[in-house]
Amino acid sequence: MAIKSATPYLVFGGKAEEAIAFYSSALGAKVHALQRFGDMVPNCPDALKKRVMHAVLQFDSGATLMLSDGSPEDRPTPGSSTHVALDIDSAAQGRAAFEALSKGGTVTQPLIDAPWGALFGSLQDRYGIRWMFNSAKT
Repeated sequence: MAIKSATPYLVFGGKAEEAIAFYSSALGAKVHALQRFGDMVPNCPDALKKRVMHAVLQFDSGATLMLSDGSPEDRPTPGSSTHVALDIDSAAQGRAAFEALSKGGTVTQPLIDAPWGALFGSLQDRYGIRWMFNSAKT
């Protein structure tokens, strides 16, 4: 299986802007990318438009940290706001890995055609680890 990267993905329940400023200051991270729900989701409700859908902080070493506000339903509690984001280079491998990790776990977002042009889904495995999958559609 060709996993291109495995990156920490943090969900802040509406405090992503605050966290970006904090991590930029405390750790010297630079904002590499930032998309808001209003930029990516057609007919986005007003309450979501300014929320951070996805942001990438990059460090001088090349390491990255990804984060989001999540949806309004996301109410992270200590220990529940961290995911491992996998970037997989083929849809078939992404689907197979998603299926394998979901056995005995809970699918929180079935695989969908995401608005950014990838196949996306998320789950919590049987050990309580939260995973996000992003793969090519083909």
